[in-house]
Amino acid sequence: MAKRVLIIATDGFEQSELIEPKKLLDVAGYETVVASPSSGKIKGWNHGEWGLSVTVDADIEDVSEDEFHALLLPGGQMNPDVLRMDQRVIELIEDFDAANKPIAAICHAPWLLIEAEIVDGRTVTGWPSILTDLENAGADVVDQEVAIDGNLITSRKPEDIPAFTQALIDALEAADDEEELEEDNEEDETDDHEAEETER
Repeated sequence: MAKRVLIIATDGFEQSELIEPKKLLDVAGYETVVASPSSGKIKGWNHGEWGLSVTVDADIEDVSEDEFHALLLPGGQMNPDVLRMDQRVIELIEDFDAANKPIAAICHAPWLLIEAEIVDGRTVTGWPSILTDLENAGADVVDQEVAIDGNLITSRKPEDIPAFTQALIDALEAADDEEELEEDNEEDETDDHEAEETER
């Protein structure tokens, strides 16, 4: 069964920052689900004007962290500015962080991480105009294409998308390796227990 990545967005998302990572994740074999407070379709923002629309797969009220393996937050100025006022969106981000699942936020999307109060003391990056906001929230701000701190993955701009998405895929693959290791350990423990019972 394919690992599932939740993408949260609304009208005004930066077109490339949703569509391109989604495509790369789909090609890599992950199932992506777009959730939004809006229904039907949401419209992207592309080079200063309205761009392509994306179909909404689920209402934000109908999804939960335990159904997914990672969270992707596209940027765009309007999109995260609206979403950070939605309490359900913030609760979901908090839930993913509490579960230590990968949270990937690009461009203006780290605004949402500030609202969820999960950047204090952590290394992050973002669009230049929000760096002061991140610093004021206690983050250690860097200027690089990808900043990884625990389960947080952040990037600055559309040009960072390939590295940003690869970092998310790497995090999902690392989680796969951990699960396989845990399963192997459980099998070894079961075999040891059965051997002990046989000896008795």
